[in-house]
Amino acid sequence: QVQLVESGGGLVQAGGSLRLSCAASRNIFTGTMAWYRQAPGKQRELVASITDVGVTNYADAVKGRFTISRDMFINTLHLQMNSLKPEDTAIYYCNGEYRNLGIYWGQGTQVTVSS
Repeated sequence: QVQLVESGGGLVQAGGSLRLSCAASRNIFTGTMAWYRQAPGKQRELVASITDVGVTNYADAVKGRFTISRDMFINTLHLQMNSLKPEDTAIYYCNGEYRNLGIYWGQGTQVTVSS
């Protein structure tokens, strides 16, 4: 089993920034880690991912504004979100895919961007 615990969500004005964190119970450098989001009435979508060797991928809607990163000392995944827009409002989920272990999800953290 792998536990993923998100933090850092909240309410921010458009143009502001937030930094999400995901504390993992298993080494995040041995799997592909990602952030997903789900807005009301919409399907969950991939926001950003990073592989075990550090290759990153971003959704077109967040390129240039969001940055995914990993902190090896505290085994935590981050998502730095800048220039936030109202359409970024969603519940953000941490996701970890570990070879031979499976796929795990955090409980989610709410991000609300006011206009």
